[in-house]
Amino acid sequence: QVQLVASGGGLVQAGGSLRLSCAASGGTFSNYRMGWFRQAPGKEREFVATISPRSGGRTDYADSVKGRFTISRDNAKNTAYLQMNSLKPDDTAVYYCAARIGVGNIDSEYDYWGQGTQVTVSS
Repeated sequence: QVQLVASGGGLVQAGGSLRLSCAASGGTFSNYRMGWFRQAPGKEREFVATISPRSGGRTDYADSVKGRFTISRDNAKNTAYLQMNSLKPDDTAVYYCAARIGVGNIDSEYDYWGQGTQVTVSS
């Protein structure tokens, strides 16, 4: 059983940056693909980014965040990160980290979820 704790959210002005962290425990972190998802008020949860199990592994991004967000992981620290630059008001959402075995960006296929961290971008 993997436990995930997301942190690093907050209030930032448009154009600013935040780095989210997702600390994992209770499993072998390097076995899991990590993903970030977000849910804005009144909207469905959507995929943001994912990274394959090894440090420096293959990444994939939603079109809406490509070139602005970077997902990474440090398997020695059992932690995944989401560096968010050039933030826009449309990025306002609760951000969730998630873990799964295998490949894919569909949220229902992720087995473990963090509690979410609020990101608010003011205009």
